Amino acid sequence: MKTLVIVTHPNLETSTINKRLVEELNKFPEKYTVHDLYKTYPDGNIDVRSEQRLVESHANLVFQFPIFWFNCPPLLKKWLDDVLTYGWGYGSSSGNQMKHRKVALAVSTGIRREEYSSDGKYKYSLEQLLAPFETTFHYCNSDYRSFFAVYGKEGDEASTVEDNRPTTNLLEVRAHEYLRFIDTL
Repeated sequence: MKTLVIVTHPNLETSTINKRLVEELNKFPEKYTVHDLYKTYPDGNIDVRSEQRLVESHANLVFQFPIFWFNCPPLLKKWLDDVLTYGWGYGSSSGNQMKHRKVALAVSTGIRREEYSSDGKYKYSLEQLLAPFETTFHYCNSDYRSFFAVYGKEGDEASTVEDNRPTTNLLEVRAHEYLRFIDTL
């Protein structure tokens, strides 16, 4: 079965990083279903049963979003609150739709990697900041598979030197690495 990638970016068309990652995913519709929450629900009113059926029809689940105030965009939080209901996503004998489902995150940051550390400007690692997501999916008995991150400011991502790769191609390299990350869930 395909992987469902739930993209939650309030301005995807003006994004540099998330837009490029979605473009790469869209090259392989036989492998990935890209579901843009802000496009689907511009009014914020989520069709819970439709979302649950969409999740049920996919083997793996990836949540792709930019870090907003050291968290996710508000529509993703609403999605988690509304869709992962007792009796469907967790709890009771019938609440097992998330059980054993492979789940991962794909995040972009407006902050460089070194700032996400105990010695960095913000004092916490990205792993620490994303721990509530990991805890949520463990609570649902999902198979949480960690996260993929593209660090740095969107406007200068291509000029960031990382892993000794050529600076002009970094976002292209990261887009291909993203697909490999998803394929190894």
